[in-house]
Parts: sequence; structure tokens; C-alpha cells
Amino acid sequence: MNLRKRVTNVQNVYHEFPRPFWVLILATFIDSMGGFLIFPFLSLYITQRFDVGLTEVGIIFGIFAIASVFGSLGGGALSDRFGRKPMLIFGLVASGLSSLIMGFLDNLTLFYLLAGLVGLLSNVGGPARQAMVADLLPEEKQAEGFGLMRVVLNISAAIGPALGGLLASQSFLALFILDAISSLITAVVVYVALPETRPETVVDADDAGLNAESSIGYSKVMRDYAFMAFVFFSILIVSIYIQMNSTLPVYLRDFHDVSAQGYGILLSINALMVVFLQFWITRRISPYSAFRMVALGAALYGVGFFMFGVVSSYFAFILAIVVLTFGEMISAPTSQALAARFSPEDMRGRYMAVFGLGWSLPTAFVPLLAGIIMDNYNPNLVWYLCGMLGVVSVAGMLLLEARTRDRIALGDEPVGVETTPEFET
Repeated sequence: MNLRKRVTNVQNVYHEFPRPFWVLILATFIDSMGGFLIFPFLSLYITQRFDVGLTEVGIIFGIFAIASVFGSLGGGALSDRFGRKPMLIFGLVASGLSSLIMGFLDNLTLFYLLAGLVGLLSNVGGPARQAMVADLLPEEKQAEGFGLMRVVLNISAAIGPALGGLLASQSFLALFILDAISSLITAVVVYVALPETRPETVVDADDAGLNAESSIGYSKVMRDYAFMAFVFFSILIVSIYIQMNSTLPVYLRDFHDVSAQGYGILLSINALMVVFLQFWITRRISPYSAFRMVALGAALYGVGFFMFGVVSSYFAFILAIVVLTFGEMISAPTSQALAARFSPEDMRGRYMAVFGLGWSLPTAFVPLLAGIIMDNYNPNLVWYLCGMLGVVSVAGMLLLEARTRDRIALGDEPVGVETTPEFET
């Protein structure tokens, strides 16, 4: 009986969302499987292949992130002008080809240059992917839609790091090849099965002509001071979280003798929690203030990462992962839905691109700063700073809620959006 009820619940969830959304989910799953094979182990790969420390890793991550800022901003504007689908396909193909090149390079200087090229090209499809979710779903379903996207990402994350940890001990090159294959397969799926989702109102507005304002238009986003404040505090939150895939694996290896496989298990625990709990949590927190939920997630981030500086057993590391994962499940999809709620329909790609700076900018600087601390000072300072950033982020989100209560309220439509497009299930 319980099994039959669960099957019925799954069927009900499926019919709550349009078919193109599920195609996007499938494409995301295939692509992310390849990405999670290699990305969690990239810092291990760089330090091992080029015999360098975390400072050099931080520089490479920084070059990639700075370049991805420009790629994301360009991709956001182009997705508003030319459509989501072509930008997503271009990003996937560029990502796949660059992974192959990255796996064969054995010169650190060339690796620096490639990091810039990869960052510029591979992130142009990111805003289009996020805008597609907001295009396809009405506002009241967007948080759940982003939550389902994260479930799929973490199914990949549950499998990818564990498999990647095994393959990494044999050949890092295999990881890059598999990542490239998954990106190219995803591009084919998007081309064949995913329709263009850009709203017709945006198409009509763009038909007036291509000029600096219609193709870029970021000055209007930057003058949206409430949204920019939201992006700033999101940057602080992400600055905590990105330690998971940059500083943490090397820290655990060098200071606590945790192997790549042991680190992969920690990531798999994180991913499995999201797979089984994310959708349930997203629905349970939906009646509450989105800003307060983001603040709660930031608090749990701070506590979880702070624990790495005060505990030393593997079991305690598992507990820290559990704590910060609850923060991730509460904060991440809610933040994405808030960003979509801020955005006018005709500038959704650009708003999501600027929101994406919340990931790109911390990746540019935080791993480098953390690497300098790890290489030259008490490594636990990194985790103490994570705790401090958590406190500041909580205060910032609560203050922002008070300042934007009239604009961003539960059930309100995004600024500039007059109607919610219908879709078939």
C-alpha cells in the first residue's frame, strides 16, 4: 500500500510540471553527471599533476571565475535577445571540447590560459538554463522547480564523486573524457527535444531592433539596488559553500589524512540527502518568508563549515556535512526563486546572469584567499571565517527582508511581470 501511494505521489508530481521542464531536467542530469566526475577532484588533479600548492589552485580558480563573469553576462544578454536554447547548446559544446583539452595539457602556463578560455565560453549557457525554469513555471511553482533541478543535480552528485574517486586513483584523463561526452550528449538532447522558452513578449520587444540597451541592458539591473544588495549577501553565502569543492578536499587530505575516496563519500552523503529530502523540504518551507529561509540556510552553512575547524574525527566530518546540507536545501532553491521574482520578464536572462555573479565572483577570489591562509597560516582560520560570514549573511538577509517587504512578498508577481504564461501538463 505504501509503495502504491509513493508511486501515485511521484505521478502527481510529474503532472504538476510541463513536459519541457522534464526535458530540461533530463538534460541537466546527463550534463551534471560528467561535471561531478571531475569538478570535485579538480584541485587534487592540479596539485598532483603540476606539483603545486593551493595558492596556484586558487589562481586557476580565480582566472576561470573572472572569465566566467564575462561569459555569464554575455550569455544572459544574448539569451534575452536570441533565445535560451541556442545559448545553452553553445555552452554545452564549448564545455565538452574544453574538457578534452584540459585533460591533455601538461604545462601549467597553458593551463592558466585555458582556464580563462573555459570560463569565458562554458558559462554562457548558465543564465539561459535558469531563465528556462522561470519561463516554464508560474511563480508559485518556481521554488519547487529549482528544488527539483537540485534533486537531479544531486542524484548526479551522489553517483559522480563516488565513481570519480575510484577513477581518479587510476586515471584523471578518463574523468575529462567522460565529462566531454556527457556535455555533447546533452547538447544533442537539448537540440532535438527542448523547445525555445523565451516568452513572446520578450521576442516582440527585441524585434524593435538590436541596440546597446536591448542587447546588454545591465545598467538597469545595476540600478536595482535592492536586487544588488540581495546579490551581495548571496555572494557571502556562496563564499562559505564553495569551500566544499575547493579548499575542503585538500584540507582533509593534508591535515586529517582523508583520501579522495573518503572525501567522495562525504559528497555522496550531501547529494543523497538532497535527493531524498530536497523536494519535501522545499514544500514545507514554502509558506514562510523566503528571505528568512535563506537566512536560516546561511546560519546552517556557517555552523557546518565552522565545525571543520573544531573537530577532527571522520564521524564529526559527516555530522558537519549533514548540518551544512540542511542549510543548502533550505537556502539554494529559495535564493534562485527570489532572484527570478526580482526580475522583469523581458530581462530575466540578465537578472539571472547577475545573480550568477554570486557564484562566479567568490570562485574568483575566495579559493585563492583560502589557499594563501592554508599554505601560510593556521588552516582552521578558513573555517572560523566561514562561521563569521554566516553571521553577517543572516543579518543581511533579515535586514533586506525588512527593506523589500512591499516588493517581494509571498504570492506577489516579479516586478515587471503582468501575467503568468499558461502551460500544458
